[in-house]
Amino acid sequence: MPTEAINLIDWEFANTSAGSWTSVRLPHDAMIHETRTPDAPGGADVAYFPGGFYTYRTTWSAPKDPAACAALRFEGVQGDATVTVNGKAVGSIRGGYTEFEFAVQDQVLWGAANEIVVTVDNSLQPGSRWYPGSGLYRGVSVILRPALHFANDGLRVRTLALTAKAATLEVQYDLNTPHDAAGIYVELFDGGTLVAAAKANGAAGTLDLHVPNPKPWSAETPHRYELVAKVYAAEGLIDERREKVGLRTITVDAQRGLRISGVSTLLRGACIHHDNGILGAATHRAAEYRRIRLLKQAGFNAIRSAHNPMSRHLLDACDELGMYVLDELADYWFASKTRYDSASRFRDTWSEDADRMVEKDRNRPSVIMYAAGNEIPETATPEGVTVAREITEYLHRLDPDRPVTLATNLFLNAMVVFNQSPYKEAPEAEGETSLAGSTEANVWINQIGRMMDLVSRLPQADKASRDGFAAVDVAGYNYGLARYKRDLRVYPQRVILGSETLPADVARSWHLVEENTAVIGDFVWAGWEYLGEAGVAVWVPGKRAGFSKPYPHILAGPGMFDLIGQPDITLRLAQAAWGVLDAPAIGVRPLDRSGVPMVRSAWRVTDAVESWSWRGCEGRKAEIEVYSADDHIELFLNGRRIGRRRAGRSRGYVAKFTVPYEPGSLTAVSYRGGNEVSRTTLQSANGQVGLRLTTDNTSIAADEAELVFAELALVGANGQVEMLGDEKVQLTVTGPGELIGFGTAAPAPTEAFTGTLTTTYRGRALAIVRPTGAAGAITITAHAQNAGSAELVVQAAATTPEPVVLEPASVR
Repeated sequence: MPTEAINLIDWEFANTSAGSWTSVRLPHDAMIHETRTPDAPGGADVAYFPGGFYTYRTTWSAPKDPAACAALRFEGVQGDATVTVNGKAVGSIRGGYTEFEFAVQDQVLWGAANEIVVTVDNSLQPGSRWYPGSGLYRGVSVILRPALHFANDGLRVRTLALTAKAATLEVQYDLNTPHDAAGIYVELFDGGTLVAAAKANGAAGTLDLHVPNPKPWSAETPHRYELVAKVYAAEGLIDERREKVGLRTITVDAQRGLRISGVSTLLRGACIHHDNGILGAATHRAAEYRRIRLLKQAGFNAIRSAHNPMSRHLLDACDELGMYVLDELADYWFASKTRYDSASRFRDTWSEDADRMVEKDRNRPSVIMYAAGNEIPETATPEGVTVAREITEYLHRLDPDRPVTLATNLFLNAMVVFNQSPYKEAPEAEGETSLAGSTEANVWINQIGRMMDLVSRLPQADKASRDGFAAVDVAGYNYGLARYKRDLRVYPQRVILGSETLPADVARSWHLVEENTAVIGDFVWAGWEYLGEAGVAVWVPGKRAGFSKPYPHILAGPGMFDLIGQPDITLRLAQAAWGVLDAPAIGVRPLDRSGVPMVRSAWRVTDAVESWSWRGCEGRKAEIEVYSADDHIELFLNGRRIGRRRAGRSRGYVAKFTVPYEPGSLTAVSYRGGNEVSRTTLQSANGQVGLRLTTDNTSIAADEAELVFAELALVGANGQVEMLGDEKVQLTVTGPGELIGFGTAAPAPTEAFTGTLTTTYRGRALAIVRPTGAAGAITITAHAQNAGSAELVVQAAATTPEPVVLEPASVR
């Protein structure tokens, strides 16, 4: 029997503080089900959620015929965990983002039920600078293998050469045990048609596949082939592996920049955290696909995992949909950033974490670069530079094809030189009060604002970063735009990547990318809204406020997509700078706080929203921001000309107007060279406000991997969303589906995302429903006291896997 993977979805779960068992389906985030409190030990870092002790158990019925090898694979567990099978310990897991696999064939009862128990300790918070989640937030599976099989990392694929006429794909293979008589057959298929094949004998070796007329993989054309590798012995087929692979090469240097398969490529990047908004940290495949699809539609072509190895589902989405990936090893090394992080064991564990990351990534065409770390102050010291060099060399040995970067905050490294670093190598003593690690660093940055530019220009900033940058292939600059021109001159062989950029700097940064071959791209903080670091970018009324905001703030605030996947006006600034904004985008600062002084943040350039529906605000001063790459913007309110302003690059891609608010239509017309190019109109909601429920697909597979994203809006008779009509909405789901998330993009909500009641924010909410696996109609009903009711019916259809038809190989 070839290798088989069995996903373990259905579990029982107990929170030690509650004691009772409940049924859950993986992925499961235990933290999102906890009750937030103002005095939660993790504070704003983890969005005022507590940690906890948890137990998961499930029963797996093993087949009657024993497998020679059986293993349990955990794709990620938040919290340190221990695993038992039938009461016998099989291993322990370091909490976080690293995969673990344990051999369990000696514990399995074949032809019988087997109890698997996982206990998780994620009680000590903050263990992270952002919301981590708790428990079995990624998948768990049983892997059954024959006695002779491909090793865990036993199929390694590289594109050695690629031209328009031919490609050479190298396949290195390893079996789990020596076997000189084993026959290895490797085939490459394109849509079921065999395009290349090779064979060899023995337990390890290298095969070359010569592919005629290759179709390269890129973010623009993510074409993939199917690689089928088989092991034969005297008794016939023993093992088989199938993988989707892409043909592409990577080169990077200061003279030619980044080239993907020989094509010059500029990275329009988004930094994203691992959580899925109102789902918490649970890594649902459909949620990851939705996120990548929306980011790509918006114009991004790259993502940076902040600041940890990505999930398999997210990588699948990037491979299939076309998105370049910068996968990151860690947020800290041996200097602690939060009280309960794992910096104390980094020296002992980083190589294992690197092994697991590369094993997961190496055959994926989307992954084009690794990051050894994020904002690592140790790299301002000789010891840190040595570690940077060790990690880079180790990653090169594991994977010789991908460059390595190091995301460095020049301001923070300079603080090390000044002996003022906020980071500590030793954890804080119990009872010691301090802002946790990098949060304190961010306070400095937020208060200093544009002083970052000044500090990063100082000789101390260069001294604190040059050796670390010399240890890697690509120098990652976090908030270091002020050094680009100087460093390009002083270090002509240095390749620069904007690894983290303020939203306000996205246009300035992109100009430097376009004008300098050695600057290969820019990653904005942040492409997608995330939980934790509560309120760091949220504008609040008043004259003074702390960096993090008090309970009940839950999200950070800088996302170019909000927590429920709606685009933010800051995205339009990036699109204008990239040249992909088709028509002017109109932003209006919230009229319910018109004239109110606001405490701003360096991580948010504006609080404007794309709406002209502000019921009850007639006569108030409306501050209007129109984003466009065109030369001029002309504004009309209900057909009356308001004025004309310059826009485009010379004005930071924004034209600003003020006008007393009146309902109706607001139109922006863009001009280039005196000629109209495009126009955009915002309409006010009119008439009675009612509820609307919509989704992008009313027919889905009755598959537990699918999700329904039901968008709820308060709309007028003309279908326009009303900003100021928010009210509580009750949701019910009937049929073969369950509600797994219900919430909004509100920065400080009081309702949990796990309930059936939420208060809309700026007229919107999102409900996420998961099929139970049965076919039938899933009915989603929403009810509000004033806006009435709305219903959405989604058909969950039973599916039968299509047979895979592959042309037989001629090498047999």
